[in-house]
Amino acid sequence: MSHHWLRSLIRGHYFARNPWLVSIIFILLLTLWLSLGALNAEEQPSAKPTNEIPLAKVMYQTFDAQATQKKIDLYGRTAPDKQARLAAEISGKIIETKIDKGDKVVKGQVIALIDQGDLPSQLERTKAVLSVKRQEFKAAQSLKNRGLQGEVAYTNALAALTDARASVKTVELHLQHTTVVAPFDGVVEDLLIEQGDFVGIGDPIATLIDLKKLVIEANVNERHIQNINKNQQATIRFIDDSKVQGSVRYLSQLSSPSTNTFAIEVEVPNPEQTIPAGVSAEVELNFATQMAVKVTPAMLALDDEGNLGVKTLVKDQVHFVPIQLVKAEQDGVWLTGLGNKVDIITRGQGFVRDGDKVVAVKQDEFSGDSTLTSKP
Repeated sequence: MSHHWLRSLIRGHYFARNPWLVSIIFILLLTLWLSLGALNAEEQPSAKPTNEIPLAKVMYQTFDAQATQKKIDLYGRTAPDKQARLAAEISGKIIETKIDKGDKVVKGQVIALIDQGDLPSQLERTKAVLSVKRQEFKAAQSLKNRGLQGEVAYTNALAALTDARASVKTVELHLQHTTVVAPFDGVVEDLLIEQGDFVGIGDPIATLIDLKKLVIEANVNERHIQNINKNQQATIRFIDDSKVQGSVRYLSQLSSPSTNTFAIEVEVPNPEQTIPAGVSAEVELNFATQMAVKVTPAMLALDDEGNLGVKTLVKDQVHFVPIQLVKAEQDGVWLTGLGNKVDIITRGQGFVRDGDKVVAVKQDEFSGDSTLTSKP
């Protein structure tokens, strides 16, 4: 019997009749194989970690702070120190113009003449009346002193004399107004009348500007207004790069509600009147002296929050310092708040962050090593 079963098993008849037995044997073999694999894994020692990530290499330069004046740059336009719009003070016809548009004039120079009309005859008449009233007053005063005339008659004579004097002054003033003169030295910017024009009282005649001094109006941020004083010196640079010295002559004590800035005026001498009004100007104001370091824009970097600053080295560790700008120049910027001496990363700062340990190479000792790159 047993030999028959063994021969059936070998020939496969037994498995054909009992297929479930094949599945059980297969599962047992698979379980045994997995168990042996896990056992081997436990017996093998844990793999040692790979080599540690090397530190980034950066280049740095040592900077010494220097005494530097903090400054601000303001922008504005030149304007005349004085500007007058001359108008007719009496009605009449323009009989002559003495100047042309653009001419330079001096104080008291005649600009135009207005027809005097009958004013000369009025002046003669008022002067004659004044002479009579003066004689009448003298007579009344003599009679009053001798007691032959009362106080009322004397007072009436005095009032008549005073009125006659006023009439003469009025006519003389009208005659004076027929001659339009320059109130100060300047340039005739605009001439609004021609010979033969009729003008009434208040009609414009000419515009006169004084260019011997120029004024630049600018606006100062509220952070700086307390650092500016009246008569403080300023450097003014024009669009052609020419420079002149000026001084602050006015400081507003009330800020603009829309811009929150304060208006100032800077006065610039212009004795030869070579600088025109209305040109763009940059005003440079210097503040207190501070210790600052000059760096190039390439040395500036951003931290994780987007703040602009420089990355310094403190015992081979990166330390980010936000910038405190003193002044900017074409070839660099001056920064304060870095101490009297500081090591600043000049190459590789884009690959390190605040707090990172690094391998620092001084710029003077750098030999062209190409490993100043990011950490692998």
